[in-house]
Amino acid sequence: MLLRHEHAFCNWMFVWNAIAAKDKMAASLERTGIVISRIFPSILQRNLQTQGIREWKLTPIASVQRVTLRASSSSSSADGTESPETVSRYADTPWEYLKSEEYIERYGSKPVWSDYRRNHKGGIPPQKTRKTCIRGDEICGNPCPICRDPNVMIHYKNVNLLQQFICPYTGIVYDPTRTGVCMKQQKLLNRAIDTAKDHGLLPVQLPHVDYSKEDYSNTHGAVVQTPAPSSLTSGEPWYPWYGSVVPDQRELARVKRIYKAYLK
Repeated sequence: MLLRHEHAFCNWMFVWNAIAAKDKMAASLERTGIVISRIFPSILQRNLQTQGIREWKLTPIASVQRVTLRASSSSSSADGTESPETVSRYADTPWEYLKSEEYIERYGSKPVWSDYRRNHKGGIPPQKTRKTCIRGDEICGNPCPICRDPNVMIHYKNVNLLQQFICPYTGIVYDPTRTGVCMKQQKLLNRAIDTAKDHGLLPVQLPHVDYSKEDYSNTHGAVVQTPAPSSLTSGEPWYPWYGSVVPDQRELARVKRIYKAYLK
């Protein structure tokens, strides 16, 4: 019985020592990384770039600088999407991207939303698109046609892009369920289209209304011409039948009583 307890105690001590050694090793590795990031930041950056790490930065937390790494594989997916943090060279002139060879090679003469298909569960597509594709630093797996390409930027001067989302026959903006654009980008798109119309960059199509002349004519039977003034003497009414009208005395007294304070 005593030997069994001693054997169990020895096994427990062995496990405890193994856990303590593992914690010490992890703590030592963390301290080593902090020291290297303080002393050799340029060497660390060069090594991260050669290993395929896209971005790194030093963030001070509780007066200790720690290395934050973001792998390139997590920021881009198989369909060619890029991270929202990528700065486009067309940021100042987004309309130049639609004339570049890069755009023609990727989209050709089709709109940016023509080949987009949203991933959804089941055979029936959702009745409306998602609220947004990018939340902070996280991007969804299948972003909308505008969020998936960082070079496609909505601007009221980017007329060629705005025309892709407007029906050429009716002038109505396409519904997001057809283009697949998220609700956030759809609001920016509607605002840019309205601004472009106000600046005269996009045509404004007004519906044709056929006005009927009968509704605005004054020649129908209810409207007659005012008779010419006759030679009236003082005290005579304008119309000859007006003098023969005798008002009810009780009704006249009631009206005078009501408006007594306003009569002079």
